[in-house]
Amino acid sequence: MDIKITGQNIEVSQALKSHITNKTEKLNRHFERIMWLHVVLKIEKNKQIAEATMHVSGQDFFAQTTSDDMYESIDAMIAKLDTQVLKHKDKIKNK
Repeated sequence: MDIKITGQNIEVSQALKSHITNKTEKLNRHFERIMWLHVVLKIEKNKQIAEATMHVSGQDFFAQTTSDDMYESIDAMIAKLDTQVLKHKDKIKNK
């Protein structure tokens, strides 16, 4: 899986990059056919926003979360993507 991380109004530190990389391993364990993931980290008026677009074979998924802490936003965003991936995996199995 190719992971691209960008920041708007924030410098993306190595700690944030490694946190995102570690959390996305969970996605790979649930679904192996993830092509790429683009994560955008933003700060707007004291809100920490994490959003991601993920492409799997034949479909795109999007998740966005906002909180007071960037790490909480990242964790919630990955959890949303994980839920979407598991639903997609179930649909594929049921066909």
